[in-house]
Amino acid sequence: MNTMTLWHITGWEFAALAFAALLVGFSKTAVSGANTVSLAIFAAVLPARASTGVLLPLLIAGDVLAVLTYRRHAHWPTLWRLFPAVAAGVVVGTVFLMWADDGAVRTSIGAILLLMAGVTVWRRRTAGAADDPGAVVTRAGRVKARSYGVLGGFTTMVANAGGPVMSLYLLSAGFRKLGFLGTSAFFFLIVNVTKVPFSVGLGLIDGRSLLLDAALALFVVPGALVGKWAVHRINQRLFEQLVIAATVVGGVQLLLR
Repeated sequence: MNTMTLWHITGWEFAALAFAALLVGFSKTAVSGANTVSLAIFAAVLPARASTGVLLPLLIAGDVLAVLTYRRHAHWPTLWRLFPAVAAGVVVGTVFLMWADDGAVRTSIGAILLLMAGVTVWRRRTAGAADDPGAVVTRAGRVKARSYGVLGGFTTMVANAGGPVMSLYLLSAGFRKLGFLGTSAFFFLIVNVTKVPFSVGLGLIDGRSLLLDAALALFVVPGALVGKWAVHRINQRLFEQLVIAATVVGGVQLLLR
């Protein structure tokens, strides 16, 4: 893999990556979807395809911290409904990465994020109340879970951008803050660990990328601690607005890069 090593990165570039790593930790314990900014920073400093391999271990580190923090709030019926569809999406994303260039990946993911953000805003304005997370067991709930699951698996495989897709799904299902964070924590820990063999096979993760990860992982922890402190000071409405805003920003960044 044509990945820069730690010694080939300037001080300013490393500082940018360190800030992005801090945002990874913050997004895992506070505003999920904020790591789309991290994705953009990594792709700006490192080669776009290689950046996904460097970012993945950092996301897993953040997932572990999030699971330790919110493990009691996960909604497992939702997770079991999502996993088969996500697996299909990961396979489709792997095939897509075999032939797609960086421009095709960015355009596809950016368009999907903006479309789903628009759908979520429309649904929340037209619906009288949010859905019940337990509605995942209904036929409509299963269809929605499968649709978002495939898109989430696809986007997380090709660009580590599954966070916004699944954030929109959990919001549309009516999850409150802690249930949202607990469910997404387990979801992404399992999905991201599953992606590792695919990423290694595609040459996106190797010894050089892991060396850079070892240096950047130190910044994930303080980001997670800041997120844990902040989440209890953000009300539900602001929390939802921040998640949707982060999704829109990430989608626009991907389209404009």
